[in-house]
Amino acid sequence: MIGIDLMAVKEHLLNAIDKFNDKMQCDAELRAEVGALTKKVNVDLGTEHYSFLLRDSCISCFDEGLVECPDIMVCSDPKTIEDLFTGKIKPMKAWALRKVVIKGSLEDVMKLRKFF
Repeated sequence: MIGIDLMAVKEHLLNAIDKFNDKMQCDAELRAEVGALTKKVNVDLGTEHYSFLLRDSCISCFDEGLVECPDIMVCSDPKTIEDLFTGKIKPMKAWALRKVVIKGSLEDVMKLRKFF
């Protein structure tokens, strides 16, 4: 992609994971809401693929590549993800325009919104 630093997208994801984990440590109510879920998540950006594990209100096992049988699949492209993290587009607008597609149960998707 022209103008998109692919390492920046990975860094945005890693920073979001750190913020999520920090928030979970500090917010007992949010931690209780997310609970002891165990979910495998894939992020398919077409040219980049990532996966992570949400377990016991903590995201771990971030890796490049996709895992088999994910509970949640996020499909987008690097530019849209960059725009989400820099505030150029809001998550609901990206979803409404189908620039971000999230596949999974409604309950899982609602839990994932805590990530953004």
